[in-house]
Amino acid sequence: MEEQKNISAAQAQQPQPAQKPPSCRGAGLWLKIVAGLYVLSLAAAFAVINRTDAARKTMSSDMDISKITGIGQVKKNAVAVVELYGVISQGSSSRSWERGSQQLAERIKTLSGKKEVKAIVLDINTPGGSVGAVQEIYSAIKRAKAETKKPFIARFGDVSASGGYYVASACDLIVAHPGTITGSIGVIFSVSNFEGLMKKVGFRNEVVKSGKFKDMGSPMREMTQEERKMLQAMIDDSYEQFVAAVSEGRKMPVEKVKLLADGRIYTGRQAKDVGLVDRLGDLQDAVDAAGEMSGLGRNPRVLTDTDPLDSLLSLMESRISLFTSVAAAASLEIGPRLEYRWYGH
Repeated sequence: MEEQKNISAAQAQQPQPAQKPPSCRGAGLWLKIVAGLYVLSLAAAFAVINRTDAARKTMSSDMDISKITGIGQVKKNAVAVVELYGVISQGSSSRSWERGSQQLAERIKTLSGKKEVKAIVLDINTPGGSVGAVQEIYSAIKRAKAETKKPFIARFGDVSASGGYYVASACDLIVAHPGTITGSIGVIFSVSNFEGLMKKVGFRNEVVKSGKFKDMGSPMREMTQEERKMLQAMIDDSYEQFVAAVSEGRKMPVEKVKLLADGRIYTGRQAKDVGLVDRLGDLQDAVDAAGEMSGLGRNPRVLTDTDPLDSLLSLMESRISLFTSVAAAASLEIGPRLEYRWYGH
């Protein structure tokens, strides 16, 4: 009995495993539940995609689609509306449900290739974006116009500045609200400098590089005059490309464009007075103009570029954005970028 008491006493003195507070256990459980739901939602989305692709293949190979109501019949002619909202960027991948410039360019190509689509309205509400992304959409419009001969009409919402105007210059007609903010024709390359702050907090950045310009644009040091000269040459070249696009699209002499293209912004009414906008009006006015230019007349049937699968994936994306939006936004803003963009928005 004495030995058993000693053993019990010894066991009592040994440290017991720490018990997690109920709140920690509850938080961990909820994280597991959220992670599980996230995985299930992704699995469901991919299942929908696979079934959709399989159904399309089966329909095209095994079914007489003329027997299905509405399929195989002549579709009513329409004007397609393509939305261009927010900052223009290339995006992180080429997946169809993302909204980078490559996806928008693909939508323009697809819609312009449909026989029932007789004209396209670009509903633009953007301060611009990166040079490459803007030019990708611009090129898609130019290519579609050359291949299909269909009219493109740009409609300006609250803002269609810098890169937004660059894209619109490829269109045959520009319609804007009287109070739309537009213009800001130019290029910007912003670089932050934290050198003074880093010295105050005792932080020093060590760089090993293959050439003296390899870390050009680094926020950890002051830019040299030689680097500034090189960047200014890049800015000037991109600016000349912008001016040439506006001159061609608006059928305006380069010298006149340059008088308007010093970075200033205009209201829609001011832009019309100087020849940067053709008409004042709203989206319906733009659609009516597209109908008239394509021979459909006023108030034509409107076809949007929204796809049911895209809507489903957009809804899923909005539900999981709590976990991804901050990181994604930060990753897009890392490092300096050459931009056709108005930073007042």
